[in-house]
Parts: sequence; C-alpha cells; structure tokens
Amino acid sequence: MGKEKKEKKVKQSAGSDNEEETRVLDIAPIAHPLAEKKLNKKLLKTVKKASKAKKVRRGVKDVVKGVRKGEKGFVIIAGDISPIDVITHLPVLCEDQQVPYVFIPSKEDLGTAASTKRPTSCIMVVAGKKNDKDFEDYKELYEECFKEAQQLDEKLVY
Repeated sequence: MGKEKKEKKVKQSAGSDNEEETRVLDIAPIAHPLAEKKLNKKLLKTVKKASKAKKVRRGVKDVVKGVRKGEKGFVIIAGDISPIDVITHLPVLCEDQQVPYVFIPSKEDLGTAASTKRPTSCIMVVAGKKNDKDFEDYKELYEECFKEAQQLDEKLVY
C-alpha cells in the first residue's frame, strides 16, 4: 500500500503539464472567447487584487444582478462548468449590456483567485471609483484586462 501512494504522488507531480491539457479538453463548446495562457494569468492576478479590495461579484446570481444594474467592469466565466445551462445566458446578457466577457479554462483557479474555498463559475470585476485607494492597487491590471477582453469580444462574429 505504501508503494502505491508514493507512485501516485510522483505521477501527480510529473503530470502538472498534463493537468492543464486535461482542463482544455473539459471546456464547454460555447466557451468563446477563451483566454490564452498569458491573458489567463493576468486575469487571475487582477481578480486576486480586486477581491482583496472587495470589488468582485461572485457567482451567477450576483454577476447577473451587477450586469443588469449597469455596473462598469468585465465578466470572467469558467469554461468547465457542468451543466453548461447554468451559464449559457451570461454571454448574451453581457452582449446586450455591452459588458466585455472572457472565458477561462478552470473554475477551480477562478475560485482560488477570488479568495473563496469553492470553485466559482463566474466573476465580475467591478471598476472602482477613481478616488478610491483600493482601486489604485489593481487599476493598471484592470485597464489592461478590460481592453483585452473588449478586443476579444469585438473579434467574435455574431
């Protein structure tokens, strides 16, 4: 029994590259635009800083409420949600309200970045007020991610 446990640990540590490939295979077919590795890291970093500043809306219900109220920001949706019906209305809602959105491969990474113990299906990073001290911490990252999300959103053909 002891040997089996050691072998599993070795396989898990050696399979870190395969883990990312597995995530890509689990992505829903509607997950477009999907963030590339570089943008994915930048988005998660922005979410982490924004959650410390308490400028994040977590979960489908809260994100829908924020988008409908017209809050300024961008939406990040996890692409590996099952059942997919839970989030299928979000891209349409974001397009109607002209809120940029982007998909990332993993709900676990999104939940971790948002400082929650559970995986999170979607997050809205809200723009802070310009005079707000907390907004200064993530202002540059927010603006970069917002522009890149808008560019990806414009590339989509409807």
